[in-house]
Amino acid sequence: MASVEENFPRGGIQKKPTEGKTPNPKVEQDNLFDVCCSDLGQKCVYCPVITDLLRYLLYAVLLSQAVCEGMLFLGCIKEVSDYELVVSLPNGLSGFVPVTQISDAYSTLLSKQVAQGELLEDLNSLSDMYSPGTLVRCVVTSVEKSADGRRSIKLSIDPKKVNQGLNASALASGMLLSGSVSSVEDHGYLIDIGVRGTHAFLPRQKAQNYIKAVKRGSDLKIGQNLNCVIVEVKNEGRVVCLSIDRSEVAASLATERQNWSLSNLLPGLVVKARVQKVAPLGIKVSFLSSFTGVVDFMHMDPEKSMNYSPDQVMKACILSVHPTSKVVRLTLRQAFLQPGGSPNQLSNDRMGAVVEESTVKAFYKQFGAIFELDDGTLAFARLKHLSKTRKSFKPGAFKTECKHKCRIIDYSLMDEMCGAMSCLFPTCPWSALHGKVFALRPIGMQVKVTDGIKGLVPSLHLADVILKQPEKKYNIGDEVKCRVLECNPEGKKLIFTLKKSLVQSKLPILSNYEDAKPGLVTHGFVVCAREFGCIVKFYNDVKGLVPKNELSSEPISCPDKAFHEGQVVKVMVLKCEPQQERLLLSFRLLSKPAQEDKKECTPKKKQEMVDVKVLKKKDNGLEVSILEDEGNVIAWIPTVHLSDFVVNCKLLWHCLQEGDVLPRVMCLSDKGERITLSRKSAVISAVQEEQVVRSFSEIQPGMLLTGYVRNVMPFGVFVEFPFGVTGLAPKSMSDKFVTDTKDHFVVGQTVIAKVMSIDEEKQRVLLNLKVSECSSGDSAAESFSLLNQYFKEMKEIRNLLRRRGKKLHITARGLCELVPGKELQLVVQDVKEDGSALFGGSCVTGWTATATRYHLGGEGLVDGINVSQFTENSQHSAIVQLVAEEFAIVSLLETGQLAAVPVASHFNDTFRFDSEKLKVGQTISVTLKVRKVNDHGVLLAVQGPAKKNVFVRIRKESETPLEEVLPAVTHSLSLGDIVTGTVKSVKPTHVTVAIDDKLTGSIHASRILDEVPIGSFPTYTLKAGQKVTARVIGGREVNTHRYLPITHPHFTRSIPELSIRPSEIKGKVKAMINPKEDSALKKLGHYDVGQTVTCFVKKYNVLKNWLEVEVTPDIRGRISHLLLSLNTKVLKHPEKSFKNGQAISATVTGTDVTETNLCLSLTGIPSLEQGTIAVGMVTKVTPHVGLTIALPGGKTGRVNIFHLNDTYTENPLGDFKVGKIVRVWIFQTSALTSNLFSYRLNPKSNSKVEDVEITSIKDVKKGQLVRGYVKSITSSGVFFGLSTSLLGRILFQNVSPYFVQNHSLYEKYLPEGKLLTAKVLGVTGKHIELSLLPEDTGMPSVLPESLGLPLYDAEEEKREADDREKREELKMKTKRRRGNSESGPAYSHVKSLLSPSPPFLLFQRKKQTKKEKELEKQKKEKELCKLEASLMDPNRQPQSADDFDRLVLSSPDSSILWLQYMAFHLQATEIEKARAVAERALKTICFREEQEKLNVWVALLNLENMYGTEETLMKVFERAVQYNEPLKVFQHLCDIYANSEKYKQAEELYHTMLKRFRQEKSVWLKFASFLLKQGQTEATHRLLERALKALPTKEHVDVISRFAQLEFRFGDPEHAKALFESTLSSYPKRTDIWSIYMDIMIKQGSQKEVRDIFERVIHLSLAPKKMKFFFKRYLDYEKKFGTSESVLAVKRAALEYVETKSSLADT
Repeated sequence: MASVEENFPRGGIQKKPTEGKTPNPKVEQDNLFDVCCSDLGQKCVYCPVITDLLRYLLYAVLLSQAVCEGMLFLGCIKEVSDYELVVSLPNGLSGFVPVTQISDAYSTLLSKQVAQGELLEDLNSLSDMYSPGTLVRCVVTSVEKSADGRRSIKLSIDPKKVNQGLNASALASGMLLSGSVSSVEDHGYLIDIGVRGTHAFLPRQKAQNYIKAVKRGSDLKIGQNLNCVIVEVKNEGRVVCLSIDRSEVAASLATERQNWSLSNLLPGLVVKARVQKVAPLGIKVSFLSSFTGVVDFMHMDPEKSMNYSPDQVMKACILSVHPTSKVVRLTLRQAFLQPGGSPNQLSNDRMGAVVEESTVKAFYKQFGAIFELDDGTLAFARLKHLSKTRKSFKPGAFKTECKHKCRIIDYSLMDEMCGAMSCLFPTCPWSALHGKVFALRPIGMQVKVTDGIKGLVPSLHLADVILKQPEKKYNIGDEVKCRVLECNPEGKKLIFTLKKSLVQSKLPILSNYEDAKPGLVTHGFVVCAREFGCIVKFYNDVKGLVPKNELSSEPISCPDKAFHEGQVVKVMVLKCEPQQERLLLSFRLLSKPAQEDKKECTPKKKQEMVDVKVLKKKDNGLEVSILEDEGNVIAWIPTVHLSDFVVNCKLLWHCLQEGDVLPRVMCLSDKGERITLSRKSAVISAVQEEQVVRSFSEIQPGMLLTGYVRNVMPFGVFVEFPFGVTGLAPKSMSDKFVTDTKDHFVVGQTVIAKVMSIDEEKQRVLLNLKVSECSSGDSAAESFSLLNQYFKEMKEIRNLLRRRGKKLHITARGLCELVPGKELQLVVQDVKEDGSALFGGSCVTGWTATATRYHLGGEGLVDGINVSQFTENSQHSAIVQLVAEEFAIVSLLETGQLAAVPVASHFNDTFRFDSEKLKVGQTISVTLKVRKVNDHGVLLAVQGPAKKNVFVRIRKESETPLEEVLPAVTHSLSLGDIVTGTVKSVKPTHVTVAIDDKLTGSIHASRILDEVPIGSFPTYTLKAGQKVTARVIGGREVNTHRYLPITHPHFTRSIPELSIRPSEIKGKVKAMINPKEDSALKKLGHYDVGQTVTCFVKKYNVLKNWLEVEVTPDIRGRISHLLLSLNTKVLKHPEKSFKNGQAISATVTGTDVTETNLCLSLTGIPSLEQGTIAVGMVTKVTPHVGLTIALPGGKTGRVNIFHLNDTYTENPLGDFKVGKIVRVWIFQTSALTSNLFSYRLNPKSNSKVEDVEITSIKDVKKGQLVRGYVKSITSSGVFFGLSTSLLGRILFQNVSPYFVQNHSLYEKYLPEGKLLTAKVLGVTGKHIELSLLPEDTGMPSVLPESLGLPLYDAEEEKREADDREKREELKMKTKRRRGNSESGPAYSHVKSLLSPSPPFLLFQRKKQTKKEKELEKQKKEKELCKLEASLMDPNRQPQSADDFDRLVLSSPDSSILWLQYMAFHLQATEIEKARAVAERALKTICFREEQEKLNVWVALLNLENMYGTEETLMKVFERAVQYNEPLKVFQHLCDIYANSEKYKQAEELYHTMLKRFRQEKSVWLKFASFLLKQGQTEATHRLLERALKALPTKEHVDVISRFAQLEFRFGDPEHAKALFESTLSSYPKRTDIWSIYMDIMIKQGSQKEVRDIFERVIHLSLAPKKMKFFFKRYLDYEKKFGTSESVLAVKRAALEYVETKSSLADT
């Protein structure tokens, strides 16, 4: 019980030792682990838990959680890199030593190299000094926990930290220490052993043996770590002599005579240990007579692990020492028992190897198991590596002598054991694995599967598509699912794939040629596509060939265009020869399907047609069974998939009953257990005609695809296509303005979509549903096919109802027989007030027929009309008789014959305004399409040419190169033909020309003028309707608009490319590109670097930060952001400086990475030579260091804080943020540090420089006042940066007059980066001593007096003050005596000598003559008169503070004078004086002058924003709000924040204003303007909604109008138009809103839009005076922009209005 009481005292008074019992000797006090005495089991019955815990902690394997800062380790170097050493620690742990933790001497060399910017000869790399397998002593400097829970152990081998516990008095001969070479001398080496006050020397003869054995050169290197034995100690430890002789080091043994204690005990010492106790988990030993330590089971000698007995004596090596508990861990392994040796290493080929049979030697339930491998090597597997999951772990499987299969994943040098992972769970070499992203490299991505197993994912295999920027998709630490693609143990190569198609594939894996049986279907990926076919690769480097004839069922002329490298494909094996490793494959999978798969795949195979039987009707669809599978397979047909027409879908659902059979239904998808079918004929025909995409990789921009609406959202419509590909059509999907997407499309509706763009990285598709984009151009044919399909489906429904026969209700049977045109005998039942009549009769039992007033009276059909006289496509006038959802019934005027016309011209034509809808009684023109009446009793027709008033929105330039999808017309034009056409539309970079009724061509901006003036807009020299004569120079592909020669064999249907250049029309035409040179690389090869070209602005790409231009119709270019201009204002808003279509002159700098675009520059070839000025962008702001700048050409450089400005400021980096455009002057270029820049003015310029740069120590003189920044505070003083390369030191007694005991106070008041003024006290060699004392610098003390600190030598100063007073009294007495005895003039002369007069007065001995005195007097008088005259001059500018004082005295209420006074002080960087002037102004200006005072407050706010802190600014702001109108002060501060680019603070202040001044309209408008300038359009829309809720109703119209105006200026013009339209629809008589809308549209809109607005206004019902105003504006507009016909039309409309008014007045 005694030992337990000692280790776990209960409190109270300590017991005295009983007489007769000897007290415990002193040596036992260090025995920290002797807790289990012999009688513990008998007496200590109450604490078994504590006993077990102590026993567990005593022998536990060291875990990373137990490692703490300051812990000493013996480690073994595992890996050496440029910047760190990876060190193996005991018990499988590892840590790293940064390059800065080697030694002080090495760190000094590193700093010197960085400062000088060139390589030093004395500085060796870590790989030159250290090699794997070297034992080192190290100390833990920090333990950091990463995001994934792992602990990173940071170490140091610096002797000062490792030997921290040693002092000079403790050093003794024979001690083994760690040392580092600090310098190389003639007769030996100075060694740093980290003991303060001790100098260690290593003679050369004591080092020769070691140098020869290591074989690392003929000399030791600075920073090299050594095991040193102390040979001799001199001068009480101040000088020691060392030896590193291998034999002396190996023979060293720590003994009691060497004065080792727990405070200075070092790892790596070999001691004689005595066994105290043997336990299952380890051994407890005693050593050096007074210490106790532990040997865990991993560090017992394997040959004697079970043969240790108490009191046995053996050698042991100290492994680690805990800093607080002083736990000492030792090892008994032979490799460590000789200092200077190295542990055994594992051969490289064993790492990662799988051992089929390994035997369990021991199992420890808390830690893991020890295995014996097949070669006798021991391996240790932790618990987490014994099973896949914790739940699946079975301890019983790891009994001694059990056999297991395991993999070697690591090797611990300090334990001489392998790290193993048991393979209990089944593994397949090619199965899917989970790993973590380890690193991103240019060649691909490294993935870590488990500890020690890493592999590479090549760039080709990062995704199903090629990723241009993989770092955007993958981050280090992300978990990914991958599959092993290739494994080469000999070359230590492991290749993975992340292609989802391969990872998730359920098809068989093909990993060797023997498994490639004919008929096998599997997945592979294309590695090569040539004219002979494709080469497809599988797992384990198995490759096969797909011949050209097996690529598709249809012939493919260019396989390299149809297939791309990395594309995942499904292939079938045709033939295999394993011996020759030949494999023949096919992409045609349908030829020989496997017989056994037929039953399963028949219903599930997409695009297959089946017949189905209705089993059950549900609300949203039909549950059916597939007849081909004998009803065993259940499928589902959604209601919306019963037909292409929404009306027929509902009708079919009502008509179909259980048991009905639906023929020819297509399998749409097979997800999970449910098979989805579709009956949409348009979708079925698209699949059968192969006009579909089966995967995302097949999608190309410009494709027209048939699909159906999957979902309708407020922002757009999601469209799904067969095979599961989905895309989004944004809100601007229609040719008409879209207010609500639900008005245009419904879920399930069949649509035809055009692919606009694809995002391969996110796998997103952007679609367009505009009829103008998606139609084929023949609207008549499209609308007729829709009508025909509709009536065909109606016929099927009638036949379905007829087949029911008697089962059908009598009313339904009657309806089946009714068709349009059938004559009936009816009786009038009722006549309504609106003129319509109700009929009834026997032929319509149960139903009532209605005739509207349009259909009563008149002549009926005349019997015997011969409809055969009609011809197809003949034009007829007709009257609309009935309008249904999908069609309208019309009657022909000539004969009265009924005809059906379609309402919609296209699947996407679903929305029309009221004015566009057909109305009963309306006369329209129709074109007959069939001559005979169909089963429905009507002729089929389409609306004639009169239907041309469909509004088409003008497409933006960014959407597609041409105005619209021009119909491809087969033409006979060839290269060089002269054609005449009419300008159809003018765009910034091209003009569309109508050559004839069907053929349309295009003229590029470069093909209009021979000499293009820079800055002009060539396309705008042409106008719509103008006749032009042009020459054919090429053609353009219809879908992709790719330029090609018109003679290209594959594109006979193309859009002609024209030229109207006079030289090309008259001269001989040349092909713009050679037909044989189709590649972009060959086209771009015609341009040389440095060549000047004229190009035309296409658009500024905000996302990519470059300007896109077009040089010729087929060559485009890009101009990088930094090469646009040398003017920073232009670079801040480049989109405002370059207008679309503008001609600019650029210099060719090369081609881009894809070699498809020219790289151009507007500033010439970028030159980054020394002394040049360049424009750059801030990419990184490093606090207290400087900026990293990106330059043109991809170069980067650094700007030091001393080079940011001519004047040092308190926060030099405050005005800089990432993305800011700056001008820099290059003053030094270096290979090591890239480019160094200066943001200061050019030194050669004559501008005034406040803080002159100090380039060398020669520029520093004693007594000089210098300014700089605080760098660091150490125990030796404050280090002060004077320039980029110079540091000065300020001793603590020179920092402040106050005595500071706690140096942490300096860190508070002297933070890093603080700007201070110091005085140079002295310059000695390379050292500069400085002072911050107020008497030296004239500045306030850095430590405030309020701290109440004592002064340095206060008493001594008091004594000196008393002596000074006595001396002064004595002088005064002497002066009085002299004054009494001597004359007045003599005394005054002495006084003048004592006064601080100029030096030249002291040597003025010669007496002046009377004439000289007179001349001097006249001279002074003249100077005085001149000075007075200049002061009286009203135009004189004030030059000094006195001048300003005189001015403000004369005009005290003028704020402009006070502001000039403040600016005068700010120019001299006298901030405090400027503040004082502002405070004087606020006190002086009369309180009635509110605006003058406000001006001063605003100036003070500006001053604090630029030179003060956030705290001082807020204090001034709070005062300003108290003394002024708060709203004005808030608004001014917002403007100050915005102008100084402090957008975050400005936004926060605006939110505060909205809470405080929510009823103020101006606040909402200013915030809206601020948001729009920042590009936050969506936030502005939300702000408008909030404003309308907060402000009174009477303000709403004005607020909406103002928001719309702001949107026009800074935001989205389309949204602004919508705001005006919605406001005017609600308030049509607000003429002020109409006027504003007109003014804006005249400036920004097209002529058509402006005329539409005028037409709407002049038809309003307004007062004549207002109407006169609008008519006058309309007339003025037409006179300025219109033609004589349009002017006459306005006058005619005005005359009609006057006549209408006069007629109304007469009546």
